This record gives sequence, structure tokens and C-alpha cells, in this order.
Amino acid sequence: MARTLINLDPDDKHWLDREARKRHLPMTELVRQAIRSYRVREESQGRPALQDALARTAGIWRHGDGLAWQQRMRDEWDRSA
Repeated sequence: MARTLINLDPDDKHWLDREARKRHLPMTELVRQAIRSYRVREESQGRPALQDALARTAGIWRHGDGLAWQQRMRDEWDRSA
């Protein structure tokens, strides 16, 4: 496990100490649990899974052959360089 040094506001540190005593946990374990919980929440709300994004966006291009359009755009970039 990696060791990390952080600075906390005194009020936050006192709250952590009280909460740890109340839960009968070391303060470090309480911090680890909070970070895990935050990470799970952020990762689940952040970006949709690739398969979900593909399913929601499939078929939205309605202007002919998308690959041909993409190649024309790239050809323009090559000519302007």
C-alpha cells in the first residue's frame, strides 16, 4: 500500500478523528473507504461505457458514406500542409 501525506483543515481532521472513533476504525481506514466510495461514484457517473456510447450514437450520421467524407477531409488536410 502506498503511503501518502496530506494536509487537512483542523476541523476536517477533528471530524475524521471523531468519526473513526465512532465507527471503531483507524482514521486511515475511514479515509480509504471514503476514497473508494468517491471513486466508484465518479467512475460510474463520469463517462459512459464504450458499448453504451456506441449503442446511443449508432446511425446518427445521415449524410452519405461517412468513410468517404472522412477521407475527403483528410485529403484536404494533406493538401493544406
